[in-house]
Amino acid sequence: MKKTIILLLSSAFLLCLTGCSKKNVPEDDGRLTVAVIPKGTIHEFWKTVHAGAEMAGAELDVEILWKGSLKEDDRDGQISVVENIIVRKVDGIVLAPLDDVALRRPVDQAMRSDIPVVIFDSGLQGDNYISYVATDNFRAGQLAAEYMTELLNGKGKVAVLRYSEGSDSTTKREEGFLDGIGASEGIEIVSSNQYAGVTTESALRATENLLSRFTGADEKLKIDGIFCATEPTTLGILRALQDSGYAGKVQFVGFDSSEKMVAALQAGHLSGFVVQNPFSIGYLGVTTMVRHLRGEKVPGRIDTGSILVTRENLDQPEIRELLNPDLSKWLK
Repeated sequence: MKKTIILLLSSAFLLCLTGCSKKNVPEDDGRLTVAVIPKGTIHEFWKTVHAGAEMAGAELDVEILWKGSLKEDDRDGQISVVENIIVRKVDGIVLAPLDDVALRRPVDQAMRSDIPVVIFDSGLQGDNYISYVATDNFRAGQLAAEYMTELLNGKGKVAVLRYSEGSDSTTKREEGFLDGIGASEGIEIVSSNQYAGVTTESALRATENLLSRFTGADEKLKIDGIFCATEPTTLGILRALQDSGYAGKVQFVGFDSSEKMVAALQAGHLSGFVVQNPFSIGYLGVTTMVRHLRGEKVPGRIDTGSILVTRENLDQPEIRELLNPDLSKWLK
């Protein structure tokens, strides 16, 4: 089986890594405070994003104010967080919007209040922000589709279990996957309109319903492949496949990573998964904001990259480092 690793990086990455220095801060400006507002705080992805943000804050002598809800479907809660941060008069906001429409109003409010906003991880409709720092999610979805096509030898039935309505990043991954699969005439998408929700438990229930729909009277599953676009969805599908005895019998490509996903990959219950660079996303979100606050011109779009992880490349040093970052130095 052909190894597939595609790393999407922009030249802006190096600019952001090297373009900031403390000497650019006027002595009378005081210490900057940057609020970083993630979609959630409990998943490993966001813990790694947090560590990257803290590293940038330490390097640049900037205070990081990390504020987010536990669950990734609390739109009203995230809006309240942004509004409270505006009242606190921070120097800048780095935001991963839970909803690409609902967060426009508070972002517009921040910009009107002379508090610049950098959007990271997931997009926001419109362009009233300083920069967008994220994976090229559409391309990452295409990458997953290319691998699924390879696994199925260009023929079979595939289901896409979606994440949550209004989530720009995951919607683009799903659209990218469907676009990529569409290039293969022998593959049929049998389900692409079911939502798993934002937790492992809701994804488990959604997958159980999906498997029930496509299990024939002979108890054979009429699905050859499954794709999903987040870590909690991947874990929910994994549990459903394991509980039903279908794990390892269906080609299953997930997204993001965790120790459980790596173990499932090694056991053959997960075919592969696409990973972002969450440490880099957090780091570049903060450094981009600080560069702007210090008067530098920053790119309007910064691509932080994506990689396909399979059993064949799992032990490569760069993959191991990406999957197992040392967060202890930055998260006390």
